[in-house]
Amino acid sequence: QVQVVESGGGLVQAGGSLRLSCAASGSGFRINSMGWYRQAPGKQRELVASITSVGSTNYADSVKGRFTISRDNAKNTVYLQMNSLKPEDTAVYYCHAEVRIWGGYWGRGIQVTVSS
Repeated sequence: QVQVVESGGGLVQAGGSLRLSCAASGSGFRINSMGWYRQAPGKQRELVASITSVGSTNYADSVKGRFTISRDNAKNTVYLQMNSLKPEDTAVYYCHAEVRIWGGYWGRGIQVTVSS
């Protein structure tokens, strides 16, 4: 069993920054890729950014140049540095870990609210 827990969300003014963290815990597992998704009210969940075990990254067009995903493999932790935040970034952010053989695991989500 793998637990995925997000932290670091909150309320910030437009133009501000936040850093999200996500840690996967358990035993006997290896993670392939990790990623951040978000879901705004009334909208579908969408990929924000992802990173593979060797550091290859992928970003949604809407966050390119503003968000940076990084990863600490030794700690099974992924980070999302969010700069120049906009009100449209307001959403619940979910962490996803793709575990080798066992499949995908989701965190419970964390609220990010950007005020105008």
